[in-house]
Amino acid sequence: MKISSYNINGVRAAFKKGLMEWIEESAPDIICFQELRADIDQVPAELKELEYHEAYYVAEKKGYSGVAIFSKENPVSIQEGIGVDWIDAEGRVLTCEFENIRVISAYFPSGTTGDVRQDMKMKFLDEFTSFTSRFNDDPKPTVVCGDFNICHTEIDIHNPDKQHKTSGFLPEERQWVTDFLETGFEDVFRKLHPGETDLYSWWSYRAASKQRNKGWRIDYHMATPALAEKAVEAEIEKKWDMSDHVPVSITYKL
Repeated sequence: MKISSYNINGVRAAFKKGLMEWIEESAPDIICFQELRADIDQVPAELKELEYHEAYYVAEKKGYSGVAIFSKENPVSIQEGIGVDWIDAEGRVLTCEFENIRVISAYFPSGTTGDVRQDMKMKFLDEFTSFTSRFNDDPKPTVVCGDFNICHTEIDIHNPDKQHKTSGFLPEERQWVTDFLETGFEDVFRKLHPGETDLYSWWSYRAASKQRNKGWRIDYHMATPALAEKAVEAEIEKKWDMSDHVPVSITYKL
């Protein structure tokens, strides 16, 4: 089973830049999208005609946030949000449960616009830990796929010495990732690529950052151990230019 996580930075824009071609070539069994920036009726019809079941959770604010899960297998249940009003209003978390696996598409807040949003980001992290804690002892494997807007370690960000006061690499954010992993999840990409450097999933549009590979690894697959052990291949699909992010795809031998 191949699962892809992809912050597309606007589904309509990504569609015009080759989203259909990526889906055809990469052919994931499950795709977790983040940052749709569209209502369901604004999703291009061609995407809806693919042989995938579609589940969406959009934000109340038009053209903002939003997540989706496309899957070749129909889910047995779908949960929108995490039960916290202000988070759910932003359309940030969607859970699809299948017969043998549970998949969560999550778009974590950014704190780059100032202290208010940074405080909300930290509150989100606490609420998300509470939400996922119910899966820690569940025998059904769970994977959280998404844009966490946090680099965990120094090898996950370019020029780390200059980034320690930057939202997305703050000590308290990085500590949250460490604590989250200790609750029973594994960073699947890092499990398969331990210690490897210069592997990023997001680059600023400024200063030719992608061409110079001045990036951040902020897109993750966080899986419970039984599923993480079945991961056999992990790829950051860097050749695609539909967004400031690229797809992160992991194949599991189930």
